Amino acid sequence: MVEMFVYRVALDPEQGTAVVLLTDEAVQRLLPIWIRVFEAQAIAMELQGETSPRPYTHDLLAAVVRDTGWQLDRVTVTDVRDSTFYALLTLSRDDEVVETDARPSDGIALALRLDAKIYVANEVLAQAEIRPDMITPGDDVEAFQRIMDGVQITDHPMDEESPPNNEG
Repeated sequence: MVEMFVYRVALDPEQGTAVVLLTDEAVQRLLPIWIRVFEAQAIAMELQGETSPRPYTHDLLAAVVRDTGWQLDRVTVTDVRDSTFYALLTLSRDDEVVETDARPSDGIALALRLDAKIYVANEVLAQAEIRPDMITPGDDVEAFQRIMDGVQITDHPMDEESPPNNEG
């Protein structure tokens, strides 16, 4: 497993999707995960230190975890199958440990709120990571770079009829 950090969250207005880009500490291994706009907003708000007057879903879950005496130890992106990423939340309280299935974007949003670490399995990185040395002249990285150039957060998240994403 490799500890990763949120490098950037961005919206692709042309495609109507969002992407969270995870990186290792040296910024040598990058993992793009396409996500829904709502989760992108939740991640970006936490990164920017913004709060809402009423709790959003991730804020509510973080409060439940804290108020019941649990601790989120880590979020682990465990698998990628058919372009869908899978993650586990590892929670602990006293001597009890519980792991539960989660979408990576929900896990990341929760990890940021609860100061938990984010890990990615080596097998996932082997399948889906981007390394600077993997980019060769002639690759079409301009579109990806344009997406990653900035965060655009709107007040109106996409509805459930939004295009499919690779997060399941």
